[in-house]
Amino acid sequence: MPYLQLTLPCTEAQQPRVERALDDVGALAVTLQDAHLDAADEQAIFEPGVGEIPLWDEMTLTALFPDETDALVLLAALDAFDPGLDWSRARFEKVEDQDWERAWLDMFQPMRFGERCWIVPWDHPLPEDAQAPDAAIVRLDPGLAFGSGTHPTTALCLRWLDSLAAAGELQGKAVLDFGCGSGILALAALKLGAARAVGVDNDPQAITATTDNAQRNGVTIDVFLPAEEPVATYPVVVANILASALDALAEALATRTAAGGRIAMSGILAGQEDELLLRFAPWFDALQVAREEDWVRIDGVRNAHAVAG
Repeated sequence: MPYLQLTLPCTEAQQPRVERALDDVGALAVTLQDAHLDAADEQAIFEPGVGEIPLWDEMTLTALFPDETDALVLLAALDAFDPGLDWSRARFEKVEDQDWERAWLDMFQPMRFGERCWIVPWDHPLPEDAQAPDAAIVRLDPGLAFGSGTHPTTALCLRWLDSLAAAGELQGKAVLDFGCGSGILALAALKLGAARAVGVDNDPQAITATTDNAQRNGVTIDVFLPAEEPVATYPVVVANILASALDALAEALATRTAAGGRIAMSGILAGQEDELLLRFAPWFDALQVAREEDWVRIDGVRNAHAVAG
């Protein structure tokens, strides 16, 4: 399926207005990239300190629209929504869905995390090492939602789940995957022995991707948008989201973690962990940090005496 792609340079100050306008006119996806990167450079990943805005001074914004979208009508709608922005700098081109899929498939190969956990593309043969009787195999097609295991934050969480299973602390438990994306962490938990998994995400595409991936793996994940989530407590909670979101949701995550329960949090750049360790200290004991490349995971145990709120 082809798409119409809009590319527009903008500044940090303009970015919220541009995104609001694009969302209003029906953008399917919006991505940001540092405007100063050379074409040959990899896309930069930038996420600042807790509570700060994760943007570059100048950036290139890309949005996807359905193929049948008329570019001139789209420009008129954008100008009507916010005439104070210079939409004449927008550039349009057709992109093929297969180009996105091919790039992903070229990058995404079977990967092992810890002792038993394997993430394998849905149509890829199992490696020999993944054919052990106790291997926990997740067949994945992330689609447009984040989470294939290739990013260090996801890898850190997968290894944590594998270590819980190895210690006998996952079997038969209920798991909350907060910010589930593709559902990869909830799926891994179920394959490693969890009895039930619940996913929460504010992106409807993530809800669809998680449901589809659960069906592909022959399991069930109860998945909700935040407004629809039935709030409960869980013995295992994992949240692979941004540091700023973890800061804002600290009390909510504490409320959802049962006394004595385990939590793991990632999406945190190295250097951000000290603020978050202080933020979560009132509710969690034995907080510790694991690092991979420039990213960290914080995990800990919900104390019994603290009361959220």
